[in-house]
Amino acid sequence: MGATFAADVDAAAHTFVPRLADEVEVTGDDGHHLARALRLRPGETVTAADGRGGWRPYAVAEAGRASVRMTAVRPTVHEPELWPRLVVAFALTKGAKPDLVVQKVTELGADALLPVRARRSVARWSGPRADTATARLRRVAREAATQCRRARLPEVAAPADVESLIGRPGLVVVDRRGATAAELPEPPGDEWVVLVGPEGGLEEAELAALGPAPTLGVGPFVLRAETAAIAAAAAVAGRRRTRSAFGHG
Repeated sequence: MGATFAADVDAAAHTFVPRLADEVEVTGDDGHHLARALRLRPGETVTAADGRGGWRPYAVAEAGRASVRMTAVRPTVHEPELWPRLVVAFALTKGAKPDLVVQKVTELGADALLPVRARRSVARWSGPRADTATARLRRVAREAATQCRRARLPEVAAPADVESLIGRPGLVVVDRRGATAAELPEPPGDEWVVLVGPEGGLEEAELAALGPAPTLGVGPFVLRAETAAIAAAAAVAGRRRTRSAFGHG
């Protein structure tokens, strides 16, 4: 078949399963979506992934009212890793904006997402509210990974303070006066950690505490925080290649 990414396959749908067995049955919300919303029929192709990089194509054997039974038609394939890893740390904002950031940045291939509390953040998220919000963002990331047919689910961390990034290798701060993505130096480790501040930006004290770090510009205009996060992820994504292309195995 020659496909290395699940997105290479002409499939009717993509889903995640705990184990890529020769035969699998998809139940619960995923099964309902495949059977009732997408109305899959026997013989149609579905790609399934384990969330850790493995995936394989299946043929629908039977579609019930809220479940789908499938049989594998090819061996398991391992999706190539992209290098450098991409972590997007984005300042919390109000309403559904964090959901939008997680959705779009997941589609752009980010490996991890870190919501951060900055001094100018209006939304703070702590205690039980933080747990509930983090669980929601993980669901959003999973849905986005399904839609874009990734084999790896991104990590979505619990909210942390901006200061937690002090000393983090590969830190890049988004600033409209910064360099282009093409001018960014390769990270000292294996990942870029792209930090996007809140509306109004990071305070000078926060920037000073973070220490010297490359800055990334995504245009000359003042962007909304969620727009800046998505634009920065898209810009850096264009620099990434599979690890083998960089000679990293």
